[in-house]
Amino acid sequence: MNILLTNDDGIDGEGLTVFAESLRGRTYHTVYVIAPDTNRSGVSQAISFLSNPLRLDKHGPDTWACSGTPADCVMLGVMGALPVKPDIVVSGINAGANIGTDILYSGTAGAARQAGLYRIPGIALSLAGKAPFCWQETANFAADHLEEFAGMWREDLFINVNMPNIPHFKGMISTFPCIRRYKDSLEIFTSQDGRVCCFVNFGDLTGKPEEGSDGDAIAQGLVSVSQIYIHPIVRQETGNAPNYPGIALKP
Repeated sequence: MNILLTNDDGIDGEGLTVFAESLRGRTYHTVYVIAPDTNRSGVSQAISFLSNPLRLDKHGPDTWACSGTPADCVMLGVMGALPVKPDIVVSGINAGANIGTDILYSGTAGAARQAGLYRIPGIALSLAGKAPFCWQETANFAADHLEEFAGMWREDLFINVNMPNIPHFKGMISTFPCIRRYKDSLEIFTSQDGRVCCFVNFGDLTGKPEEGSDGDAIAQGLVSVSQIYIHPIVRQETGNAPNYPGIALKP
């Protein structure tokens, strides 16, 4: 299988590096890496080629650093920057969870969503929690189950996988994204040169994750696998809305 790896933590992200090594240790995969040249966390599915050309710099065997975003990396890989068209795009492994409403902001998820727009299986992988991270155990698990994740893919979807930061997972479950309500605050001050500076302080989340959601799974030490619809509108009134396993479409 020809695999394109990318991320939003940047080309030197430890999760990407360890996962690429784990995949390349399996001789039945050919692994290519195109990842941002620096951290691009929180850029969602932004593209930058509209105003600037994208630069690719060699960073190792079948590995390139890109001057653009995670979505840019996928576009380059799919549109001809690689010697072959990838069979699958995997984004991650991200340092930190991408669950619930976080998916809207996540560059990790944005890259997997971009793959879905090309009708290529896109899988976003994230390791929930904080450092120190269990990178090797997580990378081996993700590599061992990659074809299983890909098997859950359908056109118009991407697969969002979150793994708890523990050496041994308690199982794996199909989930839906939880609702996350943020208690962030704004700090404003005026600098010595008269400029107004604003800082956002991240606060604790409110509420408990819904039962069966990705946040609930992580809290129980389970691997969360969610099928995420990539389009903004489901036109149910036509009677042609897709009906995917694990997705409840409500009017």
